[in-house]
Amino acid sequence: MDIKNLAVVPAFITKDGSEIRELLAHRNSGIRNQSLAEARLPVGASTQEHYHPRAEEIYFITHGTGRMKIENEIREVNVGDAIAIPAGQKHKLWNTGPETLRLLCCCAPAYEHTDTVITEPA
Repeated sequence: MDIKNLAVVPAFITKDGSEIRELLAHRNSGIRNQSLAEARLPVGASTQEHYHPRAEEIYFITHGTGRMKIENEIREVNVGDAIAIPAGQKHKLWNTGPETLRLLCCCAPAYEHTDTVITEPA
């Protein structure tokens, strides 16, 4: 049985600049076809616009407020919002609120730096 607690999972920076804590994936569990991580964006921060050729993602906002761009559509996002990001679609997330934006990220197949294509300069 694989159980990971968010309080003890180490953080790392993804290729798009997000700080994530990978809760479950092939690197640390018996899970093979997806991953679950918590991402955090500080106040005023954003990810670099990017896409994943293979992975589709689901973002679920747990703390804070933000603005989400997928391709040419931009929408405000809040606690409780689940966001579908199909594979191959450019996306970017901004923290527009007064606290750290926190979200759960589900990727299938699992997140890999090599499956991230940056589409804007740092």
